[in-house]
Amino acid sequence: MFVRWLLVLLALSAEAEFFQFESISNVSTYYFNYIYCNVWEGECQPNQDDATQQVPTRDVWAGLSQEYSSVLHQWYCSLGQCCDSGDCRITNNITGLAKDLQTKLHGQHLAQSVVLKAIQGFINNPESNKPLTLSLHGWSGTGKNFVARVIADNLYRDGVKSECVRLFIAPFHFPHARLVDTYKGQLREAIRDMVLRCPQTLFIFDEAEKLHPGLIDAIKPYMDHYDNVDGVSYRRAIFLFLSNIGGATINDVALDFWHSGQNREDIGMEDLEHRLRAETMESHGGFAQSELMSGHLIDFFVPFLPLEYRHVKLCARDAFAARGLETDEATLDEVAKAMLYVPKEERLFSAQGCKSIPQRINFFLP
Repeated sequence: MFVRWLLVLLALSAEAEFFQFESISNVSTYYFNYIYCNVWEGECQPNQDDATQQVPTRDVWAGLSQEYSSVLHQWYCSLGQCCDSGDCRITNNITGLAKDLQTKLHGQHLAQSVVLKAIQGFINNPESNKPLTLSLHGWSGTGKNFVARVIADNLYRDGVKSECVRLFIAPFHFPHARLVDTYKGQLREAIRDMVLRCPQTLFIFDEAEKLHPGLIDAIKPYMDHYDNVDGVSYRRAIFLFLSNIGGATINDVALDFWHSGQNREDIGMEDLEHRLRAETMESHGGFAQSELMSGHLIDFFVPFLPLEYRHVKLCARDAFAARGLETDEATLDEVAKAMLYVPKEERLFSAQGCKSIPQRINFFLP
């Protein structure tokens, strides 16, 4: 086997004039990272932010003869990147998505319903006339990032680590307004390359309200009703925008229901969608000011309600279970009581949500 691959490497060297050196370097780095992360199980997240960890596209192999390409293709698939029947990177487990949203997402009946219907409808309609664009809104810690991960985990074999999934965090990936023109080109190229590489892609934009308006407008054509953009179809892409915008409106509606004695589960999209859309349009920040909003290209605004004490306990229970630890009601109460709640007089809604619970339970371990 070693001799066989040595011959392949020699063959590659013989055909080196067909490649750019940078492409070869990226290919080598990608496979080193793949083996390190998946065979040695190192602590890393391949294929996300480092361009050198991106899987090579077909163009990289264009100069090889058919014989060499066949051998490389077999090696590539032996590493788990593809299979004989379809694209095995994509699982589209709608049943698993429904179960995870129902059992692991607490206090968010609206998000459970809207996200499931939107994803299921999109997956079951291969002739969709535009990409699916969801905008997730609510306080920090209410489950927006969690839902994004659940979607990735059920639509892709490798979840958020899949080469078909890309996460952008606005202040981390695009921190400087003066470089927005540079970011535009990089973002367009990243999206285009992924769409060419994967038949179904997922793009997650966290802290979307901090994106420069010009940056979103630069990729607006990819979310519009176009057959293709420069010869590339983006209709099988999913865009998720995560934002804290609208949190105050959502909380006001939830508080009004509580004061009137109505059940939280009676809150419907008709109570929130119009107000949420209006607040998003009127807010400050690039996300709200972009053509994405004025062009009505967001398919669903998904509200995340503030979490109550009982929901925090459920999150704490899940955090203990994730570590293989048993717990009791008294301990769960202690964890929940350690959180901050608002309004102060009523201690109704958790000000921190569930995000900090995994770290907080360390204080309750023996």
